[in-house]
Amino acid sequence: MKSTIKTVGLLVLGSILQMSTVQAENLKSSELMTLSKLLKDKAVVAKQIEKFDELDFEIFSGQQWHRVKESHSKNIIVHWPDGRITKGIDVHIEDMKGMFVFSPDLKITKHPIKFGADNWTAVVGEMTGTFSKPMPIGGGKTIPATGKPYKISMVTLGYWQDGVMTEEYLFWDNKEFMKQIGIGQ
Repeated sequence: MKSTIKTVGLLVLGSILQMSTVQAENLKSSELMTLSKLLKDKAVVAKQIEKFDELDFEIFSGQQWHRVKESHSKNIIVHWPDGRITKGIDVHIEDMKGMFVFSPDLKITKHPIKFGADNWTAVVGEMTGTFSKPMPIGGGKTIPATGKPYKISMVTLGYWQDGVMTEEYLFWDNKEFMKQIGIGQ
């Protein structure tokens, strides 16, 4: 992925540099500034998406919690599919750890769709696992494991500042998830 992004960037840059002197002189400075900003924005988004791939495939799936700060700000705001909003990286890490309690084999296996613009990235992922351990539901209560596997699509919208996400919106179909693990209809 890194080499593809670099190759495309070099091809674009090479094309710009190959413009004849007359063509370059005919470009207005505002057009050059716009082109420069566009190339910079595309490079920033590519780097953010590359970081996000690493977050899901290595850090999250590998439960490397000490590395979450590589992609998340200390004061990250996270919007969860169940409607709750959390603040702070420590709370977010604990929430992510909680997902592995009932599904130790949880992982995000691919990102079939990923794009971004300006400070935003949008990534569709595939989350898989097995409901193999009791699921805590609060108050010391649990739902017994069903042993059923699941595979659900999820979407993460991320807002980035200074190389890290400061706000994250997570979406997946909780009803479909519950149905797949055998506790919903």
